[in-house]
Amino acid sequence: MRKAATLLLLSALAFPAQAADTEKGGMPGTNVEMPFLMAPLSDADGKLIGYAYLSTRLTAMSDTYALAVRDKLPFIQDKMVRDVNNQVVTTPDDPEKVDIAGVERRLLADATQVMGAGKVKLITVCTVQIASLHPVQTPALNTPPDQIEPGSAPPKNPVKSRCET
Repeated sequence: MRKAATLLLLSALAFPAQAADTEKGGMPGTNVEMPFLMAPLSDADGKLIGYAYLSTRLTAMSDTYALAVRDKLPFIQDKMVRDVNNQVVTTPDDPEKVDIAGVERRLLADATQVMGAGKVKLITVCTVQIASLHPVQTPALNTPPDQIEPGSAPPKNPVKSRCET
């Protein structure tokens, strides 16, 4: 009886962990944290003004494909680095605001090209950190929304990680 109660308790504790992982983007074992990407930011004249550091997460169609993604990670990363260095990652109206949806589409196409069709489900840009080339002052990273000074401009990029629940 005691063993049955212990097994029931352990299975009840394991279930919420699986549900939480599913909410983060995929079934357990399908999410692959990617290395940071460093994308150059340029102004309208093409002059370098800083860099955007992008943390991304790849979600494979299954845990088996996630293992294959990990095996080909250097090739996927190489393709993604070339992409963000050849094309702008920002919106047309603001050189310091990353076009997250556009970058996710491009990176998904890159990963699919390396892995093959039907193996990669999605790419999520988790965080964006902008580093100016010549900052006036060092910005506070990941400032919570309730601590942003009133009257200041709203953040251009996500303040909280999009990969957290």
